[in-house]
Amino acid sequence: MNLKQYQDVWVFMECFQGQPKDVGFELLGQGRLLADALKQKLCAVVIGKDVDDGIKGATEYGADIIYAVQGDEYENYSSDAYGHAFLELCAKYHPNTILIGATANGRDLGSKLAICLKTGLTADCTALSVEEDTGNVVWERPAFGGNLYARILCSETRPQMGTVRPGAFKKPEKAQNRMPVMIREDIHTKAENILTKVIDFIKANDESGIRLEEAEYIVSGGRGLKGPENFTMLKELADLLGGTVGASRASVDAGWIPQSKQVGQTGKTVSPKVYIACGISGAVQHLAGMTESDTIIAINKDATAPIFEVADYGIVGDVFEMIPAMIKEMRVAKNLD
Repeated sequence: MNLKQYQDVWVFMECFQGQPKDVGFELLGQGRLLADALKQKLCAVVIGKDVDDGIKGATEYGADIIYAVQGDEYENYSSDAYGHAFLELCAKYHPNTILIGATANGRDLGSKLAICLKTGLTADCTALSVEEDTGNVVWERPAFGGNLYARILCSETRPQMGTVRPGAFKKPEKAQNRMPVMIREDIHTKAENILTKVIDFIKANDESGIRLEEAEYIVSGGRGLKGPENFTMLKELADLLGGTVGASRASVDAGWIPQSKQVGQTGKTVSPKVYIACGISGAVQHLAGMTESDTIIAINKDATAPIFEVADYGIVGDVFEMIPAMIKEMRVAKNLD
């Protein structure tokens, strides 16, 4: 394989009902760093029935080139349709590196592309860099339950591919006055080649409100909450802050809160402005999902809890005293009492 014929860093701009997901913007920020290090172009790939918002977002967040594939068959994600369109683009333009969000659809698309292109795929990455002497992307991801970090290279095949956890990186600043090269490709997938069809979307009961990955304020509870009923006070505080509730794995495993609220190695990776950890000891698996937060506030009765090692502010105290006091102060500040 002649590796030199493969050029540019591609970011898949995943959309839902025409609206781009934040993970695409996060990946454009990281893609820019990789593209600059490789001295290549940063490209966005937008596939859908309506691609205008995806194109606009890719433009605002710094893409040099935008590849757009539009058609009715791309209204909802399917492995067959999106995989076919993406593979056609790869066959024509030969990307060097492909970044995809580690969402349900992104994981599906990434694995299909890797098999068809006969190349490697590193899943659930949390850090990216480039080896200066080889031009290989270094894909970093937690391993062995978060106790180690693996550094993975794809040195003999191209494209280099990886899925990246939503929330692992922050969105970059919007680029000003960008005029990317716009390439629209007329690629269609025959109906008989699309083996699955989306009938409807059913919203899960636990998905109301702000999504963890997009929240600016998160109030998380751990084993120290002692029971599901005590998450009510965390929700009240989160609502006052304009945020949402998170949880440790221990809380989820105990059945106190849905798995969709789990933060950590086997849950969501988040990077809010403020993360308040309540009754969470700070196991390494949990820390892997929240240490990129701008400000971390920890409340725990155990002064030696590992969570205090990463916290910007620590309160050694009882969450059942501290949280109500914080709620009271927030309500006074908002003139609600």
